[in-house]
Formats: sequence, C-alpha cells, structure tokens
Amino acid sequence: PEPIWETCTVISSRPVSKFCVEVTVQVTSEKAKQYRTPGQYVQMRDTENQAKKPVFLAIASPPALELDSSTFEFLIKRTDSNDWICDAASGSNVDVSQILGNGFPIHENLEGFKYDFPTQNVILCATGSGIAPIRAVIESRKLNIAVPPKGGRTARLYYGVRTPEEMSYAEKFSEWEALGFEIVPIISQPEGTDWIGRTGYVQTALEEDGVPIPRNSGALLCGVKGMVDSVKSLLTSGGVFEGRVLTNY
Repeated sequence: PEPIWETCTVISSRPVSKFCVEVTVQVTSEKAKQYRTPGQYVQMRDTENQAKKPVFLAIASPPALELDSSTFEFLIKRTDSNDWICDAASGSNVDVSQILGNGFPIHENLEGFKYDFPTQNVILCATGSGIAPIRAVIESRKLNIAVPPKGGRTARLYYGVRTPEEMSYAEKFSEWEALGFEIVPIISQPEGTDWIGRTGYVQTALEEDGVPIPRNSGALLCGVKGMVDSVKSLLTSGGVFEGRVLTNY
C-alpha cells in the first residue's frame, strides 16, 4: 500500500552496538493501537527532505500492553544514506507511515492443532539488525514460553553477528533468559577478540545442536537471506512442518 505519512517526534537515539543505533520515536496513540503483532514494520522518511528515499524499519519494541504507551523503538544499522535518522536529535521530526505487514503469524501457526501436534519448542534465528523484530516477539510474551523451572513450551534464540562489538541488545540477554529463552550468541569472526562462546554461523550452530522433536517444533527467522534459506531447509528436511517456519514478510 502507499504510505500514509504522519509527522512524529524523535525522543532519543543511542548506540547499542558498533554499527547499530536504537531510535525511540513518539507516535500517536492511534498508530500505537495499529501495532498488534511483532514483526510488523513502518516506512520512515526525513521530514525536512522528503525527496530522500524512505527506509523500511521493523519495530523493535513489543506491541504496547497498555494502550496509553505510544513510543516505538527501532534498531537501525548505520549506512551512508541514513545518518538523518541515526543522528536525529531529540525533539526533531520524522515522517512515519501506517503500520505495515502482518508480522509473524504466531497464533495461526504455532497455537492449536493445525499441524496435528502442539508446538512445544520454538527456535528463533536472527542475524545482525534482524534481531529487532525477534526482540519484539520475545518481549511481547506472545510465544507463551514457560519460565524456568516450570515445565511447558521452551525456546532457544540463535543470534549471529561478525564480532562481539556488533552484538546489539547483549545487555538484554539476562532479561530474556528470565522470560524462559535460552540465548545462543554466535560470532563468525572471532579472530583478535577474547570471545569464548560459539563461533561460525547460525545455521551451522543449529545443525550441530539439532532439533529434538521436529514435529513439535516451530521457528521464527529474521536476517540475511543465506541464513533464512539455510535454516528453512535444515528445519523442513528434518521434519519441522513448513507452515511453522515463520518470517515477518
């Protein structure tokens, strides 16, 4: 659909990793109400220079549990052409479109018995700034993950970046673990760092670990095409129902 623009206000901008910043934007309560499903996104453009190409940004914050909350957080990888938003000063204006996309179709595909077996295990895979909509899913609590030590649905996040300093939201890992998510950070270029965790790529780590009960598992993916395609192939060939391997586009 064509974007329907609305001028909104930047509240803050802060670096969260070597190449990514988190920008918080005040939106109208009406726009906040439109955002109901993690994985949805908006277009954003420079209010002062509308000829610049808009950017597409997944919303990194979860849908508001209280409808009086009307801020969106975005994780943005810095490029040569988006300094207007990455360096936006508090109080400056940006144009934000209506909420776009359907987000991750969690309820339709992971709940109930659509695929014969209930979903007991959820695998989340992200690379780089693709962690943004995955963060929204985790913090929305819409996956109904059991908090340890209670039994119930389990979840594991594989999150891959090149170097430790490129890992956005590392400070949130303990918070996500407290919500019941196992976090597996993976570095592909550990040389010259003091990294002692997993190395390689998301898809290789998943292949090494395996999926214990594929028919009872689902997955949410966001990141580079090579990872998404490899993980999809790995999961479906291993017995995960194709309809339970979800992306947000």
